Amino acid sequence: MLIKSCLLSSLLLSALPQFASAWSGQPASSSSPPRSSVLSEDVATRRSFLAGLATASLATVATSYPSTASAADEELIDCYFGCGCFWHVQHEFVEAERKILGRSDDQITSRAGYAGGKAGALDGKVCYHNAGNIADYGKLGHAEVVSMRIPSSKFYDFAVEYFKLFDKDGFRPDQFGDRGTEYRNLVGIPGGKSSPLAELLVKASVATGDKLDFAVGKGDDRDLPKVSFIMDTAEYPSFVAEQYHQFHDGFAFGENYNQSYNSLASAFAKKGEYFGTCPNGMMGIGLGGL
Repeated sequence: MLIKSCLLSSLLLSALPQFASAWSGQPASSSSPPRSSVLSEDVATRRSFLAGLATASLATVATSYPSTASAADEELIDCYFGCGCFWHVQHEFVEAERKILGRSDDQITSRAGYAGGKAGALDGKVCYHNAGNIADYGKLGHAEVVSMRIPSSKFYDFAVEYFKLFDKDGFRPDQFGDRGTEYRNLVGIPGGKSSPLAELLVKASVATGDKLDFAVGKGDDRDLPKVSFIMDTAEYPSFVAEQYHQFHDGFAFGENYNQSYNSLASAFAKKGEYFGTCPNGMMGIGLGGL
């Protein structure tokens, strides 16, 4: 079992009702106004965002991303999903790769990483919080994400798995523990809002309970509950996180994954995968962010 941190989210889960009230700015017993009336003008409701994707018609989606193509023969795309602490999110997408694509351990592409900041990398690095304050991902404007390489025709299925991470009210698992820009919700796709994948993303959201609103990511975006920012991977790529963050146990108590999962990071490293040269966390230990 690996040490858990992610700002001690699990210790705060028992206070969900109080935090929910404080977050929304409304008493717990009051009915809040519709989100579309209180969010900034940069944030679109699910249906208005879908209606505004004029460049991504259904015909274009069908032409560019045929669902009948063999996943094995199809061109792969790089994309990423962010939803709070990346430990649990990575595990869920590893399981999605196995379930949806039938991938074996050595074929898994899901990697914990950082994305969404305007600054990009600093001297070629993007690092977790560390004592030397070297290329700190939060200070660079990035959020925690999980990147992957998947067939474009399967993007909808992976988007469905992403929205399953949110509860019935649109809150992520650690919504009231890990808060701040490092934990904001975001999705990175080639072409961003202009991609046919953006329409599939919104459709997957509607199909799984219509719980989120969307905004076009402009970099260094805020952490807004029930909102996911759509990023263009060409402008906002993902930077792989340190090896000790890969295939880590989840942040909550009871999310202790099996050793075969935890050992994937070292297995990929032994095969030559590069996880950078960032410092090992706040204390140089390289466990749980320490």
